[in-house]
Amino acid sequence: MELCQCKAIVTGGASGLGEATARTLVAQGARVAIFDMDPKRGETLSAELGDSTLFCQVDVSDEQRVDDAAAMVRETFGAINLVINCAGTGRSARIVDREGNVLPLKYFKDVVEVNLIGTYNMIRGTVSSLLANTPNAEGEKGVYINVASIAAQDGQVGQAGYSASKGGIVSLGLTLAREFADDGIRFMTIMPGIMGTPMMAKMPDKVIERLEKQVPFPSRLGKPEEFAKLACSIIENPYLNGENIRMDGAMRMGFGRK
Repeated sequence: MELCQCKAIVTGGASGLGEATARTLVAQGARVAIFDMDPKRGETLSAELGDSTLFCQVDVSDEQRVDDAAAMVRETFGAINLVINCAGTGRSARIVDREGNVLPLKYFKDVVEVNLIGTYNMIRGTVSSLLANTPNAEGEKGVYINVASIAAQDGQVGQAGYSASKGGIVSLGLTLAREFADDGIRFMTIMPGIMGTPMMAKMPDKVIERLEKQVPFPSRLGKPEEFAKLACSIIENPYLNGENIRMDGAMRMGFGRK
């Protein structure tokens, strides 16, 4: 699919990986709907990027809100042929803390609700629009790019909910690529490592330095712009389908017993 022909939705599009992707797509001539919970950031970014964008305040786990927002995008852009699911939460907590307190079930459910159910809900709420598209010369009607994490494979202590939710996203990829193969809709998953997002910027400098040293090369945080470049490569390459791509500088998070 050519980037200039994209009529996209980017969830979590007002900051971090989503913002970088929205900016890159617009710069390549795409039209982009920014879905995000933060109206101030979303509206500011949409105003900056101009008439090629649309901001919708969306909780991706809310079925009705996703349906309504998708309808608004179709009405505004005329179609949807690309969905990039960047929205997520990265909270971490042990099931049993050092004082012996057991984590309430709600914590696990909340993380899964946003990361995994939110991703599925976006697919559920938009796939009819992609199915209605006229296929291009390759027979392609659209592309989904879901965002997991290396935690799906290298989960750390305290990441039970996060790792499980991201592992679920990884498992969705091939399954959905097969389900919609005859319809010309591709599904790809990116598994970022330690990225230089606003969430990571809140961490103490010493923690960031320690994490950077664990990355073989380049020994630094990943840049959101690098994520956006990978997303664009996926969009443009029709033979990429049903695969999970680690983007982590060869990092493998180990187990450090304290």
